[in-house]
Amino acid sequence: MRLAFCGNDNASAYNITAGVLRNVCFVDALNLVPHVFLLFITFPILFIGWGSQSSKVQIHHNTWLHFPGHNLRWILTFTLLFVHVCEIAEGIVSDTQMKSRHLHLFLPAIMGFVAATVSIVYYHNIETSNFPKLLLALFLYWIMAFVTKTIKLVRYCQDGVSFSQLRFCITGIMVILYGLLMAVEINVIRVRRYVFFMNPQKVKPPEDLQDLGVRFLQPFVNLLSKATYWWMNTLIISAHKKPVDLKAIGKLPIAMRALTNYVCLKEAYEEQKKKVADQPNRRPSIWLAMYSAFGRPILLSSTFRYLADLLGFAGPLCISGIVQGFQNTTHSTNTTEKDPSNSYLSSEEFLRNVYVLAVLLFLALILQRTFLQASYYVTTETGINLRGALLAMIYDKILRLSTSNLSMGEMTLGQINNLVAIETNQLMWFLFLCPNLWAMPVQIIMGVILLYNLLGMSALVGAAVIVLLAPIQYFIATKLAEAQKSTLDYSTERLKKTNEILKGIKLLKLYAWEHIFCKSVEETRMKELTSLKTFALHTSLSIFMNAAIPIAAVLATFVTYAYINDKPLQPAQAFASLSLFHILVTPLFLLSTVVRFAVKAIISVQKLNEFLLSDEIGDDSWRGGENSVAYESCKKHTGLHTKAINRRQPLRYQLENYEQSSRRQTRPVETDDIAIKVTNGYFSWGSGLATLSNINIRIPTGQMTMIVGQVGCGKSSLLLAILGEMQTLEGKVHWSNVNETEPSFEASRSKNRYSVAYAAQKPWLLNATVEENIIFGSPFNKQRYKAVTDACSLQPDIDLLPFGDQTEIGERGINLSGGQRQRICVARALYQNTNVVFLDDPFSALDIHLSDHLMQEGILKFLQEDKRTLVLVTHKLQYLPHADWIIAMKDGMVLREGTLKDIQNNDVELYEHWKTLMNRQDQELEKDMETDQTTLERKTLRRAMYPRESKAQLEDEDEEEEEEEDEDDNMSTVLRLRTKMPWKTCWRYLTSGGFFLLFLMIFSKLLKHSVIVAIDYWLATWTSMDNANDLRNPDDDRSTEKTYHVAVFSILSGAGIVLCLITSLTVEWMGLTAAKNLHHNLLNKIILGPIRFFDMTPLGLILNRFSADTNIIDQHIPPTLESLTRSTLLCLSAIGMISYATPWFLVALVPLGIAFYFIQKYFRVASKDLQELDDSTQLPLLCHFSETAEGLTTIRAFRHESRFKQRMLELTDTNNIAYLFLSAANRWLEVRTDYLGACIVLTAAITSITEGPNSGFVGLGLLYALTITNYLNWVVRNLADLEVQMGAVKKVHSFLNMESENYDGYLDPSQVPKDWPQEGEIKIENLCVRYENNLKPVLKHVKAYIKPGQKVGICGRTGSGKSSLSLAFFRMVDIFDGRIVIDGIDISKLPLHTLRSRLSIILQDPILFSGSIRFNLDPECKCTDDRLWEALEIAQLKNMVKSLPGGLDAMVTEGGENFSVGQRQLFCLARAFVRKSSILIMDEATASIDMATENILQKVVMTAFADRTVVTIAHRVHTILTADLVIVMKRGNILEYDTPENLLSQEDGIFASFVRADM
Repeated sequence: MRLAFCGNDNASAYNITAGVLRNVCFVDALNLVPHVFLLFITFPILFIGWGSQSSKVQIHHNTWLHFPGHNLRWILTFTLLFVHVCEIAEGIVSDTQMKSRHLHLFLPAIMGFVAATVSIVYYHNIETSNFPKLLLALFLYWIMAFVTKTIKLVRYCQDGVSFSQLRFCITGIMVILYGLLMAVEINVIRVRRYVFFMNPQKVKPPEDLQDLGVRFLQPFVNLLSKATYWWMNTLIISAHKKPVDLKAIGKLPIAMRALTNYVCLKEAYEEQKKKVADQPNRRPSIWLAMYSAFGRPILLSSTFRYLADLLGFAGPLCISGIVQGFQNTTHSTNTTEKDPSNSYLSSEEFLRNVYVLAVLLFLALILQRTFLQASYYVTTETGINLRGALLAMIYDKILRLSTSNLSMGEMTLGQINNLVAIETNQLMWFLFLCPNLWAMPVQIIMGVILLYNLLGMSALVGAAVIVLLAPIQYFIATKLAEAQKSTLDYSTERLKKTNEILKGIKLLKLYAWEHIFCKSVEETRMKELTSLKTFALHTSLSIFMNAAIPIAAVLATFVTYAYINDKPLQPAQAFASLSLFHILVTPLFLLSTVVRFAVKAIISVQKLNEFLLSDEIGDDSWRGGENSVAYESCKKHTGLHTKAINRRQPLRYQLENYEQSSRRQTRPVETDDIAIKVTNGYFSWGSGLATLSNINIRIPTGQMTMIVGQVGCGKSSLLLAILGEMQTLEGKVHWSNVNETEPSFEASRSKNRYSVAYAAQKPWLLNATVEENIIFGSPFNKQRYKAVTDACSLQPDIDLLPFGDQTEIGERGINLSGGQRQRICVARALYQNTNVVFLDDPFSALDIHLSDHLMQEGILKFLQEDKRTLVLVTHKLQYLPHADWIIAMKDGMVLREGTLKDIQNNDVELYEHWKTLMNRQDQELEKDMETDQTTLERKTLRRAMYPRESKAQLEDEDEEEEEEEDEDDNMSTVLRLRTKMPWKTCWRYLTSGGFFLLFLMIFSKLLKHSVIVAIDYWLATWTSMDNANDLRNPDDDRSTEKTYHVAVFSILSGAGIVLCLITSLTVEWMGLTAAKNLHHNLLNKIILGPIRFFDMTPLGLILNRFSADTNIIDQHIPPTLESLTRSTLLCLSAIGMISYATPWFLVALVPLGIAFYFIQKYFRVASKDLQELDDSTQLPLLCHFSETAEGLTTIRAFRHESRFKQRMLELTDTNNIAYLFLSAANRWLEVRTDYLGACIVLTAAITSITEGPNSGFVGLGLLYALTITNYLNWVVRNLADLEVQMGAVKKVHSFLNMESENYDGYLDPSQVPKDWPQEGEIKIENLCVRYENNLKPVLKHVKAYIKPGQKVGICGRTGSGKSSLSLAFFRMVDIFDGRIVIDGIDISKLPLHTLRSRLSIILQDPILFSGSIRFNLDPECKCTDDRLWEALEIAQLKNMVKSLPGGLDAMVTEGGENFSVGQRQLFCLARAFVRKSSILIMDEATASIDMATENILQKVVMTAFADRTVVTIAHRVHTILTADLVIVMKRGNILEYDTPENLLSQEDGIFASFVRADM
């Protein structure tokens, strides 16, 4: 057959007698001209690409879209492309009905399609290269296309073609589109004036795009890239090469920064406040504020959502059409050929074509998915913006909270933390889900209407089933939340217990009490597991409902249909309705969740409102205008880089120094040299009762004022009142600075002048390095820093820290002791360059040497030299002579004020009282000189640091070796590791639940999915059979057959529902068993671990396994696993089903499968990194909030609010950008998997139409293809989640491979005499000890003999092996040579438990556990009360315990915090006495107690333990002068071994030198 443009079956086709334009063929040819013209012009330009070299504005992102009407043009072009596709299809369908090929029907349309595509590519390239003159080509194209199409339309009108003809409609639409595009083009010329005008408009790219740090391009890219997240490709592919870090994701665009949104929301909220200002009982509505600030994007998102939902219904309708069409073609094969002159199709005929429907289905799916993802993205972005704004609002409020609110407990820190961590997230989630609230009801109503149309009344039965079962879903969801809460309570309790065990592990091992404590943790764990069981049950019920409801609904519908209607069920109806049911279930299942979130959000908003309306601190205008400054500085330093802030600092300080020097001269003029004056002050803590009354004081400038008085007389309150933290009832505080210069803008810029360096009584540290804590935002000055650290004697402490002053301290950093923290706070106050310094009892936690040093160096020298005004609150009266001015207080009033001389002359009584107190303090001082608290603190610090450090060194060496190896291997191995799923860990996890359950789970899952497939298969055969039988069978056969079909269908459905329940239960059950076993093994492994392990591993690391990781294993892995297996099996069964119906589908599947593999591979890696980033950026933010709330007074005194606010904004933005990228990555994945799904649907449709066996199977194939689109992205996301969650299992397993201590001895416990050791005779023979078999020995060939009942002292420098010897008695260390024989039994032969339970030890650090006193003395509950009281009496504690409520059952708080250190040590002594063993070892037991307690201890040891063998390891030599035998050790060897008298007589002996040094 020859091809001809107008076909060769009609002679009149080329006839132009009636005029050229009357010939249809010629008009179609004319339509080709503009398209060809465009292609000829644009191709050379695109190929040469010379536009890109002449870029006017250099800009690093080629995403700058600056031509007006940009989005409109993209939308119009896409519409144009769609219409072109319709035109091509119409042409081809018309052509199939002709005798010969008529190219003119579709060729111009195809060319038009190509031209439209080229036009948008061309436009995009011109826009990004910014060369607008080239747009003229497009302008000409639109005009020509518009003209030619109009000619065609006019021609149709003349021929009298009506609207019912499709071709007429298409041409009409095209004329409109070309006209609009032409208008857009004219608009660009009008605005940019690039041609026809003299002065073209100059444009500048937006600020974000000029900033190289902004990597989040979603707001700036073109529409296509926006819809498909094309710009994310670079990030996701680069994640494969190297992990994504904060640098890779850059910073937030300005419009999304917390500050921008905060300003928006704040203004809206203030508006609301104004509205209700005159109505006292109404509160400003946060909802309205949120709506006015973020309403527009939510409306946009809802619009997208509606569009997507409506397009979603195209699926079922197309299926119905295709199956119907397929059925018709099989029944009637004869098609009539049409007369060429009447070649116009009507829309109905066009839409009856099966292939057209398949393409339409494909396009509808693509569009629906694009709109859906766009809706998700917009809500996510808005949610993140809202969260940023709310966090900033909360923070701003925290900075202005009145102190009384925090101290009187109206607003606890916990509440504030909840607001930040929970309530803001609740609101954010609500925003994510809120479009569902109004989209879902519409979706449900639409679905029911369509069902009714398809099936009539029986559809309503199915819908009723769904609607009735939906409330049960809601009920289950609420139950779930309850179960989760109780689980949380138990796990908190379990963590507390675990934490105690880990802190006191050494003591537990030495006393052989591990198992008792282990049991108590196991008990709590059992309770936790019980509530986890209910949680799991409800989860599985919820999953079951979700899977079973559609089956039940379908069953009800089709059975009803079979019995109500006479006509058999058509495949078209069946599969369209099945597909509709699938669509309906999702919103109903989600609706319960959304409603729950809405309820939570309402509560959150109430809490937020209460917080935002709570009391604020009074406006203290007397200290300079701070509020104006905060905004200025914030606006200047937006952005993540602190460098930018530091660069601006020096200038401010120069300015300040200049001002200060100019002020120095004006000093004498000031009134009496007074810095602060309080007149007639009455101050309260918000209760209305005056805490301080009638205060009249003055604080002289540049001098030292001391405030003294008893505990609780209001000294600290006075400082806070002066700082403006208390409520002023009457009177005023007058700061002299303000008078002397008006606070002009400059002055308020150098805020430090009004700021007060303040060190609170309770030290407050930031989570930062030591240096940052001291500098606190001032510029670093080395000499000043050194002077301050020396004055506070911090240098020795800093030297002990692993990274010197760059070590992190604070909540998440290293724990410092009270004294060390206090000294850092004092150092911070001294370092700041302020005129006024307030120190609130800086000596309270310091020992006497440090106090003196601080007084001399820091206060008298450093502060007085600078002539700074100092106010010092103190109890140490011996410093009074140094004071220039003294304020004595009593009961919230000022008792006396003046110099020491004044008081000596005027108030002799007070002076005498002070003198006696001073004498008493001096005596204490002498006593104190012997105990030196600081060295002790340093010692504890060293003990905490060094094991870690040695570990760190070991690890570093390992890492270096590994790195070297890695470099020999190439990068590929690392990449392989990053992309590999942790299958091994998964297998470990699955098997830890037991093989039976694993088998049951796999079996039931497979069975369930086979049954579900069988249900649909049966439906397909049933409907197809019915239609075949329809033509032949009489009625009676039909009814029996119907009964048979319905019966099988019902049985299968019932089985399916039961199996759904079984599978969801087995998965959860298996998860629970696995969680139970993993935790049990972990706990037992850790408790039995060698002590060395605890020295090497930081406590936090072990605790993390029990908290975060256990939580993931308990609650997160089972649902993820369930979801993953379900979606995977669904996809597999779908692919199987389609391939069964049409084997050709498998061929098309290969490229799709490859694409899918790569998408998931790249996504998993990037997603994991982004998830980690999101987690790691969240913690600092929460910590910053709680830190601020704790240190409010300090921050406000220093006037550093704006700096902290800036930090908060940075942290929020960092977290938000991570979260934003994470959700963008999810969208990236979903768009891609959805498009793949659409391709699967298209291929399935095409293959089944061409190859399908019967209409039922065509429907089945399409139905399954549609489900794939829903589940593909779940497969990948669950895989990614599982990969992250398996990390927890991996970490737990890494501890499970640890060596345990060897608990079994050679002797059976029954062979050991009951009362061994009776005598207490100890022989140490050639003992060699090391901590681990790869370390050097710590004791070398030690020999000693201790007679029964002897008192032995062991001394030596730190690290000489004294403590190792004491541990060797308990086999806590590795004895690799020699032996210790006690009462004739070699201890290495004993079972560990027996050995340790028969000896007693008192450790250096007194450890008490939370519980009763009885439990602390005797956890095994073996002793009578008399025995316990006897022990307490010996330890001199009897009277104290008697006075406590409950006596022996009085509670001990965690760590024994409710007793002093001395009392705790005495409890430990009592504990050792309760255990009647004949050998007692005291390991530096007197190191941490005062003289008085030590004397008690010594006495007790001499009397109560007279007949027992006591080995004392001495901290101070004088404690062992009375011993029977002294052993002096050095470097693991015994140097001297004799009685103390003999050793002292050797003048040059080591012991003698020790004693001399100690005197």
